[in-house]
Amino acid sequence: MRIAQIGRFLYRRAENLLALMLAVMFIAFLLQIAFRYLLNLPTGWTSELTVVMWLWLVLWGAAFVLREDEEIRFDLLHSGVGPRARRIMTAVGALALIGLYLLSLPAVVDYVTFMKVQSTAYLKIRFDHLFSIYVVFAVAVLVRYLWILWRAVSGSDGRSGDGNSAAASTPEGQA
Repeated sequence: MRIAQIGRFLYRRAENLLALMLAVMFIAFLLQIAFRYLLNLPTGWTSELTVVMWLWLVLWGAAFVLREDEEIRFDLLHSGVGPRARRIMTAVGALALIGLYLLSLPAVVDYVTFMKVQSTAYLKIRFDHLFSIYVVFAVAVLVRYLWILWRAVSGSDGRSGDGNSAAASTPEGQA
C-alpha cells in the first residue's frame, strides 16, 4: 500500500512539472509576440526557450505522465485475437522494443555526452544538458516495457493480456 502512495505522489509531481514546463513555454511564446510586435524588439531567447520547453515537455510527458492506454496504437490485429495470442503479441512487441532501446542506448549516451562541446545560441545551454532528457526517456521506456513484458509473460495483469488498461499502467492502479 505504501508503494502505491509513493507512486501516486511521484506521478502527480511529474504532472506538476509537465504543467510548469507548459506554462514556461506559453509565457515565453507570449513574450516573443509582445517583444516582436508590440515593442518592435525581436528576441531570440524566447524562441529558443520555447523549443527547449517543447522538447523537454514531450519527452518528459511520454516518459512519466503518458499512460499506456493513451499511447497511439494500431491495434487492429491485437484486438481481433484471443487473450493468449494477445499476451504473446504484447510480449513479442515488448521484447522488440526492449531490444531496440537497449541496442541504441550506448550510442545515445555517447552522443549526448559528446554534445557537451556545443551550446545553444542565446541561452548558452550545453547540448548535453539539453538532450539528456532523451536518455531519461529511453531508460523510462525500457523500464515500462520490462514491466509490460513481465505482466504479459506472467499473466499477472488481470486484463487477459490486452495491454490497454489505464489502471495497470499508472501508479494509481499499481497496488
